[in-house]
Amino acid sequence: MVRWFQEVPWSKYAAKASTSVVYAIAAAVAVSFFYDSGNIYSSGVTGIAQIISRLSTQMIGVELPLSIVLLLLNVPLFLLGWYKISPKFTLYTGMTVAFTSLFMQIIPNQVLSTDPTINAIFGGVLLGAANGYILKSNSSSGGLDFITISIRRKTGKTIGSLSIIFNSMIMVAAGLLFGWQSALYSALAIFISGKVTDAVYTKQKKMQVMIITSEADAVIHGIHKNLRRGITIINEAEGAFRHDQKKVLITVVTRFELPILKQIMKENDPKSFVSISENVQILGRFYEEDL
Repeated sequence: MVRWFQEVPWSKYAAKASTSVVYAIAAAVAVSFFYDSGNIYSSGVTGIAQIISRLSTQMIGVELPLSIVLLLLNVPLFLLGWYKISPKFTLYTGMTVAFTSLFMQIIPNQVLSTDPTINAIFGGVLLGAANGYILKSNSSSGGLDFITISIRRKTGKTIGSLSIIFNSMIMVAAGLLFGWQSALYSALAIFISGKVTDAVYTKQKKMQVMIITSEADAVIHGIHKNLRRGITIINEAEGAFRHDQKKVLITVVTRFELPILKQIMKENDPKSFVSISENVQILGRFYEEDL
């Protein structure tokens, strides 16, 4: 652990810290400017913390600070992340949670609109974009992200769809405790947030690529050099028009890696024919970068 800490360059710490700050500000603004105004409950542990904070006011007459509740709820989930994902990922996520708690404490509530639909849409988009951004940086916002990432590794389901499933419980709790109108708009915000997360977090989207090329060796070398992806080779493919001999290469990449693949093809065989199928389901081993 100490060795890993010493080996990571300080520039990487600075980049991770800046990413955490950007997420924390976006999440705090989404909650303070939109969700609180529309009586909307966020996804994940943030939504649970909102419910606990509001219940504390009704039950004991003292409002527990949202920032403190959020921090305390994340502590047991860090253990899951430490053992099931990676210590590095957990430490980076802890930094994000700490910044998020801080900014939720210092950013005051602002009423930009009293329309719950507007608040649900804008809050959901902002929080979803922030979630996707932090996941692209190999970190997370904490809370349920530890659970959804662990399940995604085993099932291949997307982060956004898993979040929608888990967060349905928050919607039901909000409905039972604070009224079903609140649950309805919370559901809308959670749905929008999940879809925006999927749109931004492109590392989870797998694409099957079929390459018909006469420069197979160069293309294979380029893919192996720049992408950690296996390739299936089909020899002696023949073009129907000119009857020239080619090879067919089949591989799977993520949408995040697609620009790299396009550059590889441009450098090694710009005349090749490339067919791409989006959002394919994978059974078997598929390398994913450690978090």
